[in-house]
Amino acid sequence: MLQNRNWIPRVDEKPFSIAYDEHSRLGLSVAKVGRFTEKLFEYNKGDLVGIRGPYGSTFTLPDGVKRILLVGGGYGVAPLATLASQAIVRGITVDFCNGARTKSQLLFMDRLKALDISPHVATDDGSEGRKGFITDVAKELLETNSYDCAYTCGPELMEQKVVDAAAGKGTASQVSIERYMKCGFGICGACCIDDSGKRMCTEGPVVSGEFARTQSEFGRFHRVASGHKVPFNAH
Repeated sequence: MLQNRNWIPRVDEKPFSIAYDEHSRLGLSVAKVGRFTEKLFEYNKGDLVGIRGPYGSTFTLPDGVKRILLVGGGYGVAPLATLASQAIVRGITVDFCNGARTKSQLLFMDRLKALDISPHVATDDGSEGRKGFITDVAKELLETNSYDCAYTCGPELMEQKVVDAAAGKGTASQVSIERYMKCGFGICGACCIDDSGKRMCTEGPVVSGEFARTQSEFGRFHRVASGHKVPFNAH
């Protein structure tokens, strides 16, 4: 999941994953959640924004892959939609799980349908698709079908369940691990993950599920801007 760093002078700089890669055009998906994005939403076509990157690793489609499972939660659907587009071009069968808190937060439904993908949907409140967690849908698909690889991006607790379920079926997986990224190119170390110390801005954010499962931090802790480790269940 390659990331670009967007910069607004005298405001801030933030990383965003690439949601569209059309060779001549690059698209980013941005949620309005804070000071930086609120300012960005005030901009109009033609206004200038600083961009550097892309940085980090991305999802890959190894040779010989015939069928894959994609599991996205919330904004994590953005890079997976691009992966789905690339897979379809290569003739790979795609099963796509799209989860969100409510119907209005489901991303890229029309885009997926344009690719002839009928996404498996779950929402926390049941306003669209199954009521409950998208991980339950993913586990059922892993039990029913044979996949060459499972890919996941979204809340880390969701990712952990997908990676564990895939491992239980002997299925390879790739996961995008989000960490607090300051410099973006491997100098500051703010985005290192235990126990390896690998920097998620360079060696990540996409890593193998096999690697992620060896890290005691994965699915248990994240880090705030100060570097302090906070357990996910603290929220």
